Amino acid sequence: MELRHLRYFVAVAETLSFTAAAARLRVSQPPLSQQIRDLERELGVALFERTSRRVGLTAAGAAFLDHARAILDQAELAAEQVRAIGRGHMGSLEIGLTGSVLGGRLGALLAAYSACYPKVALRLHEMSPQEQETALINRRTDLSFLRWPNDDPDLAIERAWPETVGLALPRRHRLGARRCVDLADLRDESFVFLRRTDSRFARHLWTCCIDAGFAPRIIQEVGDAQALVNLVAAGFGVALLPESIGRLSRAEIAYRPLAGTAASADVSIAYRADHRAVAGEFLEFARKFLAERHRVA
Repeated sequence: MELRHLRYFVAVAETLSFTAAAARLRVSQPPLSQQIRDLERELGVALFERTSRRVGLTAAGAAFLDHARAILDQAELAAEQVRAIGRGHMGSLEIGLTGSVLGGRLGALLAAYSACYPKVALRLHEMSPQEQETALINRRTDLSFLRWPNDDPDLAIERAWPETVGLALPRRHRLGARRCVDLADLRDESFVFLRRTDSRFARHLWTCCIDAGFAPRIIQEVGDAQALVNLVAAGFGVALLPESIGRLSRAEIAYRPLAGTAASADVSIAYRADHRAVAGEFLEFARKFLAERHRVA
């Protein structure tokens, strides 16, 4: 039994006419009649009562009609789901990120995407940058949002949005009265820093300090940007932070822009060139969404 048999049977059952059913199906009547006879032979029961004046359903045919419709509906639903997955409109999307990136534009992007693609389940995986890249290469995730990604030949990288770096310092710090701070003025400060072994962004900030003429005196290294905020609030030292994190700082902290530095906290999207359809659909949506946000900004 094939789906074709069921479609032919339902057409005849609904029209109670082989001629009308053939017209609906756009086939000639003899093949249609043959398909119905083949179906009845396979089932071992007559589905229609045929006379010279009318066609009617037998009791078996009436019972079979409900099942045939349900099977055809399920087949169409399955086909629609498969087509939706193929177009990237259904399924799951695994996204790697660091906690600090959610403080930027990513939260708004994910909310807008979920509203447009409610049948795609977003799964967020908070990881260090190195873990994110390993997960991408091993296909455990589809995309990653991170700062200063590694130049890996297996990954495609494009900038998602620009972001500046600023200085977080205790509210009563001597530099708090300034509107902006030159990086070179921090040579005598104690720093709390992101862990350089885990973060190329942290190593980038270290290099910027070296270019400004000093090696930062690091008191504590942590793996999360929010931990830096808490350490600054506790008075451990100052911290170089992405703007999105600095603007969300606590009342005990002052956040000041940096002058005289090439420090950048730009966020990039990393993905495999042979990504799945759902990742490709997300990338197109993200490019348009972020371009519009940048234009408005």
